[in-house]
Parts: sequence; C-alpha cells; structure tokens
Amino acid sequence: MSKKIIIVGGVAGGASAAARLRRLDESAEIIMLERGEFVSFANCGLPYYIGGTIQERSKLLVQTPENLKARFRIDVRTFSEAVSIDPERKVIKIESRDRGAYEESYDDLILSPGAKPIRPSIPGIDSPSIHTLRNIADTDRIKELVDREATRSAVVVGGGYIGVEMAENLRERGLDVTLVEAAPHILAPFDSEMVVLAEKELEEHGVQLRLNSPVQAFRIAEDGIGTVVELGDGEAVTADMVILAIGVMPDTGFLQGSGIQLGARGHIIVNEHMETNRPSIYAVGDAVETTDFIHGGKTAVPLAGPANKQGRIAADRICGLDSSYKGTQGTAIIKVFGLTGASTGSNERTLNKLGVPYHAIYVHPVSHAGYYPGAKPMSLKLLFDEKGRVLGAQAFGEEGVDKRIDVIATVIRLGGTVYDLTELELSYAPPYSSAKDPVNMAGYLAENVLEGRLNVFTVNELDGVDSESVQLLDVRTVAEYGRGHLEGALNIPVDDLRERLHELDRNKEVYAYCEVGLRGYIASRILSQHGFRVRNLTGGHKSCRIASFTPSLKK
Repeated sequence: MSKKIIIVGGVAGGASAAARLRRLDESAEIIMLERGEFVSFANCGLPYYIGGTIQERSKLLVQTPENLKARFRIDVRTFSEAVSIDPERKVIKIESRDRGAYEESYDDLILSPGAKPIRPSIPGIDSPSIHTLRNIADTDRIKELVDREATRSAVVVGGGYIGVEMAENLRERGLDVTLVEAAPHILAPFDSEMVVLAEKELEEHGVQLRLNSPVQAFRIAEDGIGTVVELGDGEAVTADMVILAIGVMPDTGFLQGSGIQLGARGHIIVNEHMETNRPSIYAVGDAVETTDFIHGGKTAVPLAGPANKQGRIAADRICGLDSSYKGTQGTAIIKVFGLTGASTGSNERTLNKLGVPYHAIYVHPVSHAGYYPGAKPMSLKLLFDEKGRVLGAQAFGEEGVDKRIDVIATVIRLGGTVYDLTELELSYAPPYSSAKDPVNMAGYLAENVLEGRLNVFTVNELDGVDSESVQLLDVRTVAEYGRGHLEGALNIPVDDLRERLHELDRNKEVYAYCEVGLRGYIASRILSQHGFRVRNLTGGHKSCRIASFTPSLKK
C-alpha cells in the first residue's frame, strides 16, 4: 500500500524533501502545501533582483507547480495554508483560496514552514512604508518602489546578512542608504576586529552606518511622504523607504495545541533523524532547532544548505533509510561590494559565552602568488583549542576567501586539527594560490603556538599592556615605522636585531610586532634563543589598523 505524505512549505527544505521522496518511492502520494503563489524560489537571490544584478524575475523561480507535477508527480497546492494539526487522527486542517477550509489525512508529515521576519513592538512599525523581505511578493513590492524615480533614499534596519545585502543592492541602484544596527557591529557571526573590514567597505561605497543605534520609533515625515526613523541616541534619519531586517523567527504558530514540542523561541525540536516528538511527523529548515556541530548544544541557524540536507534526511527516514543529521556549523558567506566575507564554526563571542578555552591567530596573505599580477590581500582568523581541534575561522578579502573557508569548514566537519591544515595538499599554480596556501600558513602558525615555538598576543590584548613590565618592539623597517606605529614602541628592524640586542631591557617581556606577523615570528625566535621572554602580535600592525577603523557616523 502506497504512503500518503504531506509537506507543509516548499523553498529549500520542503522542495528538497519532495524530490527525494519521489526518487525513492515512485508509488507514494506526495502533497505539498504552500501558503503563497511560489513553491520553490531562490530566496537568497531576492536582494540581487531588487538591485538589478539578476535582471530576469523568472530566474528566481527554481521550480514551478507545473514542473513538479510533470517531473515528480507531486500534488502542489499553492495558496493553501496549514492552520492546525491533529497528530492523534493524523489529519491536517488547511485553509485554501480555491477549496476553502478542509482536512487532509496523512501517513507521514514533513513540516517546513520556514521563518518570518521579526517585527518588534516599536511605535509606528505597522506603517505601510516599512517593508520586510521574505518572498517573491515582498520582492515585487520593494522593487516597484525602488524603480520609482521619486524613491531616492532608504534606511535599512538590521545589519545581518539580509540587511547588508539590501544596503548594498539599494546603493547599487543609486539610493542614499543608511544602515542602522543596534549592536556595536554588523554581521554577528564575525568577531569585531574582523567585521570592521566589511563596515569600512560599506562606508567607502557610500552607505552611512549608524551602529549602537537601536530604533525607538517610526513616524511619518512632516511632508507626509518620507518615514522618520528615531534612534536611541536622540537622532533621527529620514528616508523614502524603510527595510526592516532585524532577524527572523520560526513560523510555527499553527502548531500550538498539536503537542509538537517547541523550543524557547518557538523552533521545532527534532532529533538527529529530523523527527519531532510526535510519531510520523518530521521537521526541517529554518523553523527547527538542531545540534551545534562544534559544541553539541542546541542551536538554530537559518541557512539554505542545512535546510536542503535536512529535507533529504527526512525523506530518507520516511523511506526506511538510516540517515541522520550531524549538526550545523554555520558556514556562511557574504558579498559586500568588492569584498567577500566568510565564516565557519564558532567565533570568540560564542567560545567565551560557553567558557571554552581557545587560541586565536591571524594571517594576512594574498589570494595567489604575489609575483603573479592581480594578487589581492586577505585577512584570515583561525580559532582552535589546546589539542589543535579547529573551532572556527573567519576571512575577508577581494578574492579566494570562499575556497579557504570551505577547506577549513571541511576539516572541521571531518574532526580535523590545525596539524591537518599544515598537511593539506591543495591545488597550486601562480594564478590561483601560493605553494604555501593561506590555509597551510594558518596551520603552521597555529602549530607553532601549540608546540611552544611561539607565544602570541592579539590586538584585543593591547589595551592591557603595562609599560612597566612590557617593552613594545617594532621589527619593521625604519620607513614602515615612520608611516605609523604603536605608541611607545622601540624600532629595531629584524635584520639588525642580533647586533642591537643590548638596546632591549632584559627585565621586561618583549611584545614584538611587524606588518603581518612573519618578521615578528623571526624576531621572536631570535630573542627567545637569546634568553628574552617574548610574544609576537599575531596579524601584526595590519591587524591593529584594521581593528582601529571607526565609521564616521558610528554612535
């Protein structure tokens, strides 16, 4: 007897599950319910359609109901919203534009309702001039407004991935854009001293940043056209349109009373097989709470990659295959004008919150061999524990960031260590990389730290340096030192160091630094073998310059 399977929601998780089900079971009756008109669309591409990079709207439609019917024999019902579930009777209640209210029974049920934009209780937030971006209908409304000649300015509230992508794309359309973020920095997965690179890129392309600026209220401008965004510092920004992108929450309200267990923030709790606590009911995608792959705790990460994998696993389980989801490590990437930022695993904030001991190192290589034209600078941060297990990584650069973070993400997924990074044999030719790839270089530096060949300090530790017990040593050239240096630092170029050891105070620990860390490492080896206590600034003076950036309108 064939199974009857209902899938609530399409896009990544639901559509992936539906296609996988059909490939595994030709006889199953598969029904997909979608609240809106479009069942499978490229929601990650919506900002780029608004910005004009993607010019054909049809390119956003990954699958249509007609295609799913023709190829997979899936009964797709659009404009059909699941309003309640009765697990005891194995029945779901549906409100349909075409059929009205009705019930549908199931043998197995997959929930993929996704997440919806957060709309906090801020005065004026229900104004029609305040928009959120979740689906094609939202996209059409925003693009129609942007296309109007009268729309010349926008405020984007929220500095997460969607907020930053919208700020970039609206700016590309020629609008005056202000990005408002309540936290001290944008893009929470990145640590502060790394994300300033993205903030600098935004400002250099004309996006005004208002950081540390929570929104207090929205109101209509005196001319009756624009919207005034009142900020917590008493200032206000007026614009022709407002995009609200302060995060998402699971769209699980319809599960109230079903007995399906939900987490503190409304996410559906599932096990490693994507099963809920109710028999024959599975859940996938942005609405579920999963396992943090790094630490084993609970997390919720709304990303398309995990949603697709979870949909596949739910389908496998329904068809009798022993698939399981090992957890989410949060690998993500973003384009910020000419810059790329990517991260995987934990950042320092997470590690500190969990009380996990760790080491941090920085390298600033170039994207490929420096002697080959077009090499672009890159900044890479690596986090690892005392045994060398890789806990996380972050990188920014114009080129080559994606493959470096993907390599490190793979090492994390396979339980690798910094020692594995040193041994990776990665493809090399001058136009693409260096004989020592940036990933290898990060591994070498981390290995030196763990093996005691190098003691490091970070930019974040500079504020606590005591000049009575520490001597700062700049081992760059005299010319480099003259262009800028740390206050109070003594300048002895590394090539002169052996002949000038007498200038250093042996009663003080030496904090050495160079431009990016390599010469500082050489100096550290020289000094340590001459009896000095020495630490090297990981990432060098370049890390200091990066971390010192402050947006001109930062509050």
